[in-house]
Amino acid sequence: MPPPRICPLLTAQLSRLAVSPVRPRLLPRPQPLLRSSIRAFSTTPTRFNWLMPKGGENKKSRKGRCRVPTGGSTRGTTVVWGDYGLRMRDHDRRISAHQLKIAEETIRKRLRGMKFRLYMRIAANIGVYTSGNESRMGKGKGSFDHWASRVAVSKILFEIQGDLHEQVVKDAFRLAGNKLPGLYEFVKKGDPPVMGITKVGLNGITEADLRRPRRKLPLEETAARLPSATPAVVSTPAVVS
Repeated sequence: MPPPRICPLLTAQLSRLAVSPVRPRLLPRPQPLLRSSIRAFSTTPTRFNWLMPKGGENKKSRKGRCRVPTGGSTRGTTVVWGDYGLRMRDHDRRISAHQLKIAEETIRKRLRGMKFRLYMRIAANIGVYTSGNESRMGKGKGSFDHWASRVAVSKILFEIQGDLHEQVVKDAFRLAGNKLPGLYEFVKKGDPPVMGITKVGLNGITEADLRRPRRKLPLEETAARLPSATPAVVSTPAVVS
């Protein structure tokens, strides 16, 4: 059988082909992803550190004083989220982050094995700066030492929510109060607010009574000087016949 005939056009095309090694092509380097462009999905809320601010301080904090609730403010003196709370009752002061951390660990250690949720109503966001001992005056404020929180009088520090017995929570707050400076009291949800150091609603005291100025108004002073409207009773001597 004779071999098959190949088309001359196909032969010419095959002769033009050249076999040569293929050079590898370099792939472009992947660009690193920016941290700000990554948004990881998570249903768990981000937990912030309450013992120090997230962004630090732009300038050194002054010593300052604790917030004075002027105008009859009762903010922060009642239990909001939990069932029980720990409230300061003697005097406003500055509490360091180390002391707050020890108090939190004391509460968690006492309630170990129980289901509860602890709320912190304050945050250590004030920087405390100190200079060395026996140093001369001047030359700046000093170097950073620790974080602290300014706690006003009658301020709630901790709150607890959970299926816990009242006496167990009271004992945990008692141990935490022993680790903190000052005097504290145990409060429950629904207790009356405190204006300064006076409990509103106790012994018939209302917010209107506490908001009134200590000095009497001019109208009240005028009314006090006026004679009473009740006529005086004049007794007549008895006539003896």
